[in-house]
Amino acid sequence: MSIHVHVRVSGGLAVTESGELVEDYRCGCGATWTDVHRVDEGQPEI
Repeated sequence: MSIHVHVRVSGGLAVTESGELVEDYRCGCGATWTDVHRVDEGQPEI
């Protein structure tokens, strides 16, 4: 019996109109994940 381990392969990056960074990942088995990173309002760092 074998054990499957998900391997997250980057499926792409996008930025929404509200400035959120969206990362899509996929595994060879067909599983998918989406991570959303929200940015606080304020001055950008220089």
